Amino acid sequence: MALEITDTNFEEIISTGKPLVIDFWAEWCGPCRMIGPIIEELAQEYDGKVTIGKIDVDNNDEVVTRYGIRNIPTVLFIKNGQVVDKQVGATNKATLTAKVEALLK
Repeated sequence: MALEITDTNFEEIISTGKPLVIDFWAEWCGPCRMIGPIIEELAQEYDGKVTIGKIDVDNNDEVVTRYGIRNIPTVLFIKNGQVVDKQVGATNKATLTAKVEALLK
């Protein structure tokens, strides 16, 4: 299951140094609900290799502002504390899987 990331636990999660995938979403966002199940599948498939989590943009202003998130869904791919890729808008599992795989190289 994807980790629930919040303003409160974000620093602890990013400080592990593990590759990180963050899905910025909201309950009312249709495209967010479309990619939600894909994010959950990836969280299971990459468990132990990549931290995959979700941030509710309505409740976590600090992290949303830090990364300048303006559209949702936005998925950030973070390696060594730096954003190395991002996906804005709904997409398919193959696209997200390729981006996760790139984090592991």
